[in-house]
Amino acid sequence: MANVTASRICPFTGKKSNRKNLVSHSNHKTKKLQFVNLQYKRIWWEAGKRYVKLRLSTKALKTIEKNGLDAVAKKAGIDLSKK
Repeated sequence: MANVTASRICPFTGKKSNRKNLVSHSNHKTKKLQFVNLQYKRIWWEAGKRYVKLRLSTKALKTIEKNGLDAVAKKAGIDLSKK
């Protein structure tokens, strides 16, 4: 069986990790990754009359609360029926 890991990219907003430098007192720079704040959430899908479990960023969660799950999924091109 292949080693499958969940990608650290939000499917709704497209947010992904950012590279940053850790800078010491002597100005020595070390590379580091800033990961997206991804959360597993169970969200009620009104059109499907069921809960959908999603891994999304907190920014996407706020957008879903504001605009609705159907509108955000349609804009991102995500089909909720197979999740």
